[in-house]
Amino acid sequence: MHNTIHIKAFGMVAERIGLAELVIDHSGNSSELLEVLLVKFPVLKSVKFSLAINKKLVSGNQEIPSGAEIALLPPFSGG
Repeated sequence: MHNTIHIKAFGMVAERIGLAELVIDHSGNSSELLEVLLVKFPVLKSVKFSLAINKKLVSGNQEIPSGAEIALLPPFSGG
């Protein structure tokens, strides 16, 4: 059985890729995951979004632990 990760997409990110949830083969780290997502969903190249691992925003390249919760988040707006 392959080691997979579950990803949830929110807001306009989900709208653009046409999915709110997806499962892909585990990529190891956040940079590899982003590469896989951009190949699978080229529309993401023109969308600003953040990546979160276990509810923490990713800055730079981070390892993705087994069983991690991954989220693709649209830009935040505050008020």
